[in-house]
Amino acid sequence: MSTPEDRAQLGKGARKRVSRSAHGRWLASAERNDPVAVLERQGRDRLPELLAIRYGRMAASPLAFLRGAAAVMAADLAAQPHTGLTVQLCGDAHLLNFGLCASPERALLFDLNDFDETFPGPFEWDVKRLAASVAVAARENGHSEGEAHAAAQAAVHGYRAAMRRLAGLGELHVWYERVDADSLLPLIRSSRGRRRAESSLTRARRRTSLQALGKLTEVVDGQRRIIHDPPLLEPAGAPDTACLRKIFSDYRSTLSEERRQLLDRYRFVDAARKVVGVGSVGLRCFIVLLAGRDTDDPLFLQIKEARTAVLEEHLPSGPFIHPGHRVVAGQRLLQSASDIFLGWMTGPQGRAFYWRRLRDGRKSADVAGMNPAGLLAYARLCGTTLARAHARSGDRIAIAAYLGGANTFDRAVADFALAYADQTVTDHATLGAAIAAGVVTAAPGV
Repeated sequence: MSTPEDRAQLGKGARKRVSRSAHGRWLASAERNDPVAVLERQGRDRLPELLAIRYGRMAASPLAFLRGAAAVMAADLAAQPHTGLTVQLCGDAHLLNFGLCASPERALLFDLNDFDETFPGPFEWDVKRLAASVAVAARENGHSEGEAHAAAQAAVHGYRAAMRRLAGLGELHVWYERVDADSLLPLIRSSRGRRRAESSLTRARRRTSLQALGKLTEVVDGQRRIIHDPPLLEPAGAPDTACLRKIFSDYRSTLSEERRQLLDRYRFVDAARKVVGVGSVGLRCFIVLLAGRDTDDPLFLQIKEARTAVLEEHLPSGPFIHPGHRVVAGQRLLQSASDIFLGWMTGPQGRAFYWRRLRDGRKSADVAGMNPAGLLAYARLCGTTLARAHARSGDRIAIAAYLGGANTFDRAVADFALAYADQTVTDHATLGAAIAAGVVTAAPGV
């Protein structure tokens, strides 16, 4: 087994492949694919009646476009030299894919919350996507270029500082590292900001299955049913409901024994198709209502289609053949405390799905309302959280040695972030032109 000194030398040796300052470069190559063509290729096997919603949501702003264009950025990152220092990537470390979530013990944590694109790859790809999203968000909030650069650099600094700290800790200490939501309040300086954060925490704690029961269901002929709110929420037809009942046992088999026994205490009540996210729109997604002791003891599960990760065509094969297994294993590895009902299975026509609890305290920050100081602090927190996630799978000592004690890497990635923010504005305009020309159809505001 390599010593810490050997691992540190491995990280420093990666600077010969890609210097830290080299990460600041971004220039689209002449062979770069048209971003709309990339999105259309993704949409070929999605539900066609929902694609207009996806394009409408992405057309809303450059930040929304970037959120839905993980495949576009994956190709751009793959065209650049990389360090070869591999971690389990989130694959979509966009600023809006961090937030609050509840642990199995019902503690509220701050963590990554989207893992559809998780895959092993170079650590800096996640860092660059986070920094780019911070820069785009800063511009949309009306911040100056200097403030946008500072916020992006803060995200990278948070990552580097946390990775260097974690490199000095033992394995179990790193594994059990987490960010408790209540510990965030002392970091907020203004009384107004603290009040907003406390309000956000309160709302997140209320985002449970019981709260969802009142919002997502109604009583029809004495039976609890999921409401009809097309096109975003539509009751599953008889064939889909029968299929979900049938595949429920396959999903159950991927849980540990004690969790299967817990799940067996619930009975199937109703199911509906649900539209979620931005980049995910068009994928097959359902929610299932289960009842435990009685109808006031609900459990909502979400069943979402899992596809090939956007990173897979650019990287060596990963350890999992089943896309749902890939998502579940990646989430369990990256999150400090994962949902106890995470599982996967194969559905009709060989489609892969994964299951998880709906809501469960999840809440993202209101990035659009952040002033420069607030966004800078939040970006640093996201960078710190991303380092914690990466340290559970990658060689944290090698990565820390590569990053070093100076801010060379921080400044370079912040430079990249602003350049890629320019690219995102151009790509967003390209989508707008395609919509105007009728190449793709968009349904704004849905």
